[in-house]
Amino acid sequence: MKKYINRTVMTDIGFEIVGNILLAAATYNVAAAQGFPLSGFNGIAMVFYRLFHMPIGMTVLVLNILPALLCMKVIGKDFVLKTLRCMVIATILIDRIAPLFPVYTGDRMIAAIVTGVLYGLGFAMIYSRGSSTGGVDFLLILIKSYFPHIKTGFITFALDFGVVVGTGLIFKDIDGIFLGILINYILATVIDRTISGLNSGNVALIVTNRSEEIVKWIRDVAERGCTIFEARGGYRGDRRDVVLVAGTNRDIYQVRKDVREIDPDSFVIIVPSNAVDGEGFKMTRIAGE
Repeated sequence: MKKYINRTVMTDIGFEIVGNILLAAATYNVAAAQGFPLSGFNGIAMVFYRLFHMPIGMTVLVLNILPALLCMKVIGKDFVLKTLRCMVIATILIDRIAPLFPVYTGDRMIAAIVTGVLYGLGFAMIYSRGSSTGGVDFLLILIKSYFPHIKTGFITFALDFGVVVGTGLIFKDIDGIFLGILINYILATVIDRTISGLNSGNVALIVTNRSEEIVKWIRDVAERGCTIFEARGGYRGDRRDVVLVAGTNRDIYQVRKDVREIDPDSFVIIVPSNAVDGEGFKMTRIAGE
């Protein structure tokens, strides 16, 4: 048990480091160099950086302390401590490591796209391990706990819109506002697509007269569970079984291929699934879900 916990913690930290490397590069090496209005606490810290040259990472950490303490009872001590660990990693990477590397000063549109993609990938990696970078993420987690059906990317976009617009107005950068909105849209899309991609799979519906043989093959060879439905044809009214099985793309490809050999007269429908969760599957959850 101790070995498992240590391995899990080390994996969490590894994902947090890699995710924060992407966020640090996007923040300091691209966004700060271009003067983009960023969202959330990063956006507020960017204002202080541009006005008073205050370190971005440390400013974000200080801004997060009070919300973290206020949310501790609601979210839980373990999650808050995990988030603080992630924020410390982010502070070191943004303030100490990122300045060692070149900054991008080229085309602003390209910079905005790169910033959005790096942010989206970085946040997705951190969220996938049940961690967070703090700030508006605390609000995100609270909202998701009450409204789990709302997409994570949409909530993030809505919460951060005001910060982007306000920053753009402070520096009279109208183009920056539009680019900041574009960054938010890209990162929201990348987060949703990445998280969904980790959980995606396919569902096969197999209409057959040889359901027992197919179920035995799925259980013994594919090592997947399945469900049998009794069905009746709408044209001739003949009764057949429908075997439902969920799995990864590779699993379902193999099922479709071998089912045709077991029952050449079978009818197979493959349905894409954004998430497969439950017994036999491990679903990647975002922090707070």
